[in-house]
Amino acid sequence: MRKIILSLVLTTLLISCKEETKEKVKEASKAVGADLKQAADSAKVKAKKVLDSSKVGEKAKAIIAKGAEKVEQGAKKVQEATKK
Repeated sequence: MRKIILSLVLTTLLISCKEETKEKVKEASKAVGADLKQAADSAKVKAKKVLDSSKVGEKAKAIIAKGAEKVEQGAKKVQEATKK
């Protein structure tokens, strides 16, 4: 009889602890998600300010455009090579 009661008590404790842990994990994951979103948003704002306020933004746009052209040329070459 003692073993049955003891096993019921242990099972009850384990179940109640498991539920509390799940709640804590959910709360922690929400908090981390909110922190990451806020950090990403602030990083975006800072990056936009730097790019908009300096000549680096203009140079970066030109470099990106040239890089895109090179990628397109490479893709065309690969397409032509696969058609042969």
